[in-house]
Amino acid sequence: MLTAPTPDAAEASANATFNALLWALSRPGLPRQLPEAGEAALIAALVDQECQVYSSDPLLIPFLAQSGAKFVDLVQADHVFLGKLSDLEVLRQLRCGSDLYPDDGATLVIRAQFGTGPKVRLTGPGLNGAVAAQIGGLPAGFWAARAEVIRYPIGFDMLLLDDAQIMGLPRSTKVEAL
Repeated sequence: MLTAPTPDAAEASANATFNALLWALSRPGLPRQLPEAGEAALIAALVDQECQVYSSDPLLIPFLAQSGAKFVDLVQADHVFLGKLSDLEVLRQLRCGSDLYPDDGATLVIRAQFGTGPKVRLTGPGLNGAVAAQIGGLPAGFWAARAEVIRYPIGFDMLLLDDAQIMGLPRSTKVEAL
């Protein structure tokens, strides 16, 4: 008789985190609960030795180093972990893929605050009509700067983190500041 291996606690948490990430990206603008707070769980679920990463947050570098990922400059990174975003110029430096390979765009992970700050309306795939959200903790002009860079299918995907909640914003999601 064959038996399936039982995942340990770390593997079970990484699986639950990955499932939350997939759910968040498939339902843009709707926060999803993570099994634990912070970027460490995201790194464990998302990053491995085949990834190229960049982080400007020194507190995240030990977690990224444990993943075995290769540290690269911002313009080369598959996954960009910034912690709190303060400089909009970073958005213009992210890898956005190409017409032939739009999936080569980076995934940006930044902290935000759900339920506070400016209101936005989200439309696009995965949304039934439009979804309204309130997202704070981002610099003024963030949504306009994102819109300048993303020319779907070229662009970058975003994961916004608020403690133990995650919100996905794929490059296909149009965001209108209200």
